Amino acid sequence: MSRRLHLILLASCLAASGPGFARDYGQQGALFPVVEADLLSVIQKRLTAMQASGEIDRANRQLAERTAAQVRRPVPVPGIGDAAEERRWTFDPTITVHADLRDGRGRVVVAAGTRVNPLDTVPLRQRLVFLDGDDEGQVAWAMDATTALNAKLILVSGSPVALMKAQQRRFYFDQKGTLTRHFGIRAVPAVVEQQGRTLAVRELALRGTKGDHK
Repeated sequence: MSRRLHLILLASCLAASGPGFARDYGQQGALFPVVEADLLSVIQKRLTAMQASGEIDRANRQLAERTAAQVRRPVPVPGIGDAAEERRWTFDPTITVHADLRDGRGRVVVAAGTRVNPLDTVPLRQRLVFLDGDDEGQVAWAMDATTALNAKLILVSGSPVALMKAQQRRFYFDQKGTLTRHFGIRAVPAVVEQQGRTLAVRELALRGTKGDHK
């Protein structure tokens, strides 16, 4: 094949693959402009505006006030009334371990299926006394019947902060009724104390005389 024929074929190929060979197939779908704003930019602008208007400071103050109020007077435990009669029962804290408990080296310390009584290793050295902190009679009875060494005073209602200041004694609060629900306590005052490998639970009906139950 001559050199001239090679050049003619090459020119034909270039012409076929050039712009003149392209086709316009038209628009195949709807096209939309990108209008979504940068989310971080929006947040930053909003925070800047809130800071400038003092809204953030107000929100922080309100949060601090609500938190302080909840510490001073937590939400009362629902469903707990005053004991109208004495009720006693035994609570067994023994649990069954459902999975192997291992130490840091992977060795089995307690095998699955083992029954464990926490009192065998951590005895309850102080009575747990549950009471209504808004009931002056219950507070007076608790202060007269217990000491800081032999009992922990746990409120189901009232202000532990106010009572600590007034009585110079530490008071706790049964947040969300975790302990009373665990022990099955429905009325106060109530006392939980260890007896051997079980816990004795009592709801005490006060007679109106300070120190009736000790």
